[in-house]
Amino acid sequence: MDKIWEFFDDLNEVVYVTDVDTDEIVYVNKKTLELYDLQSVDDIKGKKCYELLQRSLTPCAFCNNDELKEGRFKEWEYLNPVMKRSYILKDTIIRDGDKRYRMELAIDNSSKERNYQMMLQRQSLEVMANEGMRLALHAETPDEGIAIIIEYLGKAMMCDRTYIFERNESGGDDNTYEWVADGVTPEKDNLQNLPPEVCANWYRNFREDKNINIRNLEDIRESDPLQYENLKRQNIHSLVVVPLYDDKKNIGFYGVDNPQDDSFEYAQNFLKLVGIFIVSSLKRRNLLRQLETMSYSDQLTKLGNRFAMEQYLTQFDADEGLGVVYCDITGLKRVNDREGHKAGDQLILRACESLKEVFGDCGLFRIGGDELLALCPDENTDTLEAKATLLRETALKHNVVLAVGAVWQKPIKGNIDKALMESEKFMYEDKALYYKNKADLAR
Repeated sequence: MDKIWEFFDDLNEVVYVTDVDTDEIVYVNKKTLELYDLQSVDDIKGKKCYELLQRSLTPCAFCNNDELKEGRFKEWEYLNPVMKRSYILKDTIIRDGDKRYRMELAIDNSSKERNYQMMLQRQSLEVMANEGMRLALHAETPDEGIAIIIEYLGKAMMCDRTYIFERNESGGDDNTYEWVADGVTPEKDNLQNLPPEVCANWYRNFREDKNINIRNLEDIRESDPLQYENLKRQNIHSLVVVPLYDDKKNIGFYGVDNPQDDSFEYAQNFLKLVGIFIVSSLKRRNLLRQLETMSYSDQLTKLGNRFAMEQYLTQFDADEGLGVVYCDITGLKRVNDREGHKAGDQLILRACESLKEVFGDCGLFRIGGDELLALCPDENTDTLEAKATLLRETALKHNVVLAVGAVWQKPIKGNIDKALMESEKFMYEDKALYYKNKADLAR
């Protein structure tokens, strides 16, 4: 039998022979030794075929020994994970007395190799994306979850940058999330409120259910010059972008810059699939933001409420100073009783507008039905009093009477309640003075 095997020694294809009953390898040719980095046939002695060829501890589940017959070759294809190659296999049975041997000829199917590599890349991408989505679901906030998933996508596709753009109320586009690879310059801050005309061609494609697939940026130099200049400035030479839809409404897009060439073949479909998860995360983010706004703002005036005021105070250092301006909308109850609550609401809104005009850079809050508050970290006693006087005058121009009490307190630590009480006391004194002067004028 040894002379039979010698016929295959110099064949430029993989050939090996195994004992059907024991799975032991009895022969390999020179090509097999080379491929598996073996020094001589001595290295195969006593080894099972699945141990050497598949790096496995157990027999192959796909073994087809039972299907083989003498004098006939069974031909099939196999992607070998050890060699990372696709092979066309030709198997048969050779008998020597009572012994049966399996002989296999493996022809490297080079046309399949690239498909195999792509398959591995897809599997890797799917694994990383699934892991990213799993971690994103356990993130404390939707913002953190979105950041996790675009980072995992960027690393899996080995691109320069992944990002999300959302349409804003003015019709422009805001880059709201971004991940960049090491050594790549972030662009998020430079990509806020992009004029609608920059991405106009993209949105026309989105309306026709098309994605954006640019393999060479120079291809759009003439057809889309505005976008060409926008991308050229960012050192982008290729990209894949897909739209984001919420209930059939296009809310923006997301994509990857400069992905590997092999990624283009499957990136679009995969990005569309992950896009469903991203839209879900964006909707959850918007809901939480809405709930937070409702929890921390006054629904009529949109100023902060008492919860917002307490949160605002936590941002200051203990040794800082703070100006407290306490305001009362004088006569609100009388307007509600005589003219109705709609007129009372209009009075409150005019009072808030007055407060914004004078203390717009401060923290503004509505802490009661007729009580407003301004917390001012960048003032001192003199400027605070001057602005309090200006506030009274501004309110009168808006047909509002405001009683105002102002106090500057430093340090703020341990003294905020004291400052609130003193400013409220001065406000009541101002209010009493108003009614006294009004009574004097009446007499």
